[in-house]
Amino acid sequence: MCKILDFGRFKYQTQKKANEARKKQKIVEVKEIKMRPAIDDHDYEVKMKAIKRFFEEGDKVKLTLRFRGREMAHQHLGMKLLERVRDETAEISKVEAEPKLEGRQMIMVLAPR
Repeated sequence: MCKILDFGRFKYQTQKKANEARKKQKIVEVKEIKMRPAIDDHDYEVKMKAIKRFFEEGDKVKLTLRFRGREMAHQHLGMKLLERVRDETAEISKVEAEPKLEGRQMIMVLAPR
């Protein structure tokens, strides 16, 4: 038993289905937030609001903490700041990459739950 069909029409329909499937998928972007270890409270709150907005949109967040000059001697302050961000966003995010030092920058990646 066989089925005779218009191959051009068949190709068109499969292409249309593929386009529909592509429309429905969400591309996950990595948004970057840059901070300094001596960030002020208000500036920190503004950054946190942006981080929460990125998670609501379904994007990952890369936190970059840049050290300048003598700040390199106080890396524990930077680690403490990244831990604070992790604790505040614990219920809406998970840590994808633990904080690590790369040159003069400390980097951590968070992903939405």
